[in-house]
Amino acid sequence: MMIDFLFQTLWALDATLRVATPLMLCAMAGIFSERSGIVDISLEGKLLSGAFVAATIASLTGSVWLGLMGAICASVMMSLLHGFACITHRGDQVVSGVAINFLASGLTVILGIAIFKRGGQTPTLSSGERFRPIELWFVDALDNVPVIGTIYRELISGHSLLVYVALLCVPIASFILYKSRFGLRLRAVGESPIAVDSAGVSVTWLRYRALIVGGVFCGIAGAYLSISHGANFVREMSAGKGYIALAAVIFGNWRPIRAFWACLMFGFLDAITSRLQDIDLPLIGEVPAQLMSALPYIMTIILLSGFIGRPSPPSAIGVPYKK
Repeated sequence: MMIDFLFQTLWALDATLRVATPLMLCAMAGIFSERSGIVDISLEGKLLSGAFVAATIASLTGSVWLGLMGAICASVMMSLLHGFACITHRGDQVVSGVAINFLASGLTVILGIAIFKRGGQTPTLSSGERFRPIELWFVDALDNVPVIGTIYRELISGHSLLVYVALLCVPIASFILYKSRFGLRLRAVGESPIAVDSAGVSVTWLRYRALIVGGVFCGIAGAYLSISHGANFVREMSAGKGYIALAAVIFGNWRPIRAFWACLMFGFLDAITSRLQDIDLPLIGEVPAQLMSALPYIMTIILLSGFIGRPSPPSAIGVPYKK
């Protein structure tokens, strides 16, 4: 009984980590963008674009690394487009972000049909065209150690490279924001851009750099979806993860570590959905599978409806700066 409980717990935690990986990366992207004063609803579109380009290039070239680089470039291009609209031309940031989401949603399907003629999908990728699970050091040596060996093999080892990259990105993002000159200026430009401008630092360039960093994170997240966690691209495969990541940013009060825990919570809800479908609950009866699938999104709405306390966004967020 104890061993079975341990395996069930490890399965839930392992699945949580895999599902939460794109959320972590997109949340870090959202923190950089919004800390600079730019509302970034376009996380969803950048995530979807990165997933499509990664799978397309990996399928056409057979190189997983070219797929990753292509995903990053595509996501950065979307970020620059967002910046061109709302930084250079001081357009409405929400409208620009929504437009990018619609653009990515339509363009990935159109290009997918034109290139592969599979209804917007890419062909299934072979093992060499994907990031495969990595077995860490000393796995075999620790197998004989009770509990610890099982945890090390089932939970810590056996993930793809991009999972470990996502976990590293959280402390790196926190260090950059709070321990570097760039991070200090980035936080300052989100609070008082006129003060930053008065100090002789370009507000425009700072915000563009924040969007570029966010584009890199979203590109890695998109590549993870299609050439690591999945084996091809399917239309709308981001499935609202960009919006959930934005909710994690708000839930984490625009702080990387807090947003990380929020992503794990959303990932856990998503991970256990498959195990809880069509279960019978006392006094309620059978729970529909559709309701369980909607659980992460329902929780997102609940948390953003005032159950997380009053958020403290950057003071200048959403406000275009005119020199």
